[in-house]
Amino acid sequence: MGNSQMQQPKMAVAGPRRPFPQPSGADAARRHETDVATRVDGIGWAAVARELDDYGCAAIPGLLSAVECDALAAGYGNDALYRSRIEMRRHGFGQGEYKYFRYPLPGLVAGLRTALYPHLVPVANRWNAAMGIDVRYPAAHRDFIARCHDAGQSRPTPLLLRYGPGDYNCLHQDLYGEHVFPLQVAILLSEPGRDFTGGEFVLTEQRPRMQSRAEVVALRQGDAVVFAVSQRPVQGSRGSYRVNLRHGVSRLHAGQRYTLGIIFHDAA
Repeated sequence: MGNSQMQQPKMAVAGPRRPFPQPSGADAARRHETDVATRVDGIGWAAVARELDDYGCAAIPGLLSAVECDALAAGYGNDALYRSRIEMRRHGFGQGEYKYFRYPLPGLVAGLRTALYPHLVPVANRWNAAMGIDVRYPAAHRDFIARCHDAGQSRPTPLLLRYGPGDYNCLHQDLYGEHVFPLQVAILLSEPGRDFTGGEFVLTEQRPRMQSRAEVVALRQGDAVVFAVSQRPVQGSRGSYRVNLRHGVSRLHAGQRYTLGIIFHDAA
């Protein structure tokens, strides 16, 4: 802890929790995407953008209902949904495990990815302009994914993470290839205090010629956090400069913690 400067982010305003309908049949995925889009459009995106500019992260309370969270977590054991399983300790990533979804993504996951992206594009493009990066992002997620696939990045990156007692996730960046969307989203699927203790989401910001700054974002079940993947601009006395960010999860003391990760670029 030492000299780290800790600053708690404000909570962005979202709409009330409303369970998605549970459709069945061939149109389930389409209906999920429509329902998700309606809910996501109701988020206070101006407040989210301000929090991202100020802190590099923004909380969105109540994005998913408890029923939706429990259903996603219960699907962790269904290997047919996933393309790969990663043991963190084996790769030096921490301790715990996660699984990457395969295409086609589950309707709820696909709907979130498609609906969240266009609301984050203005921030992403504005950040790149401020940092002197020429890349700009299209308005629709399908067009950005086409760009990824044309470059050989065709493996889906949304994932489900599971932590048990003593597990943690080292500070890292989710890059995966040449084409990187600069923002991503994590949604807590478990309830702190009831399902687990410890396991806080942590974001660190390394500033030039200064000590690193940390954010600890307190989330409840169904809450989301939007955060910078690797870099963001900060306004200084001589204009904007870049800061590097990494994120992780602190050690879990007890119970189990499930998280849904929404990454908008695909992997090489």
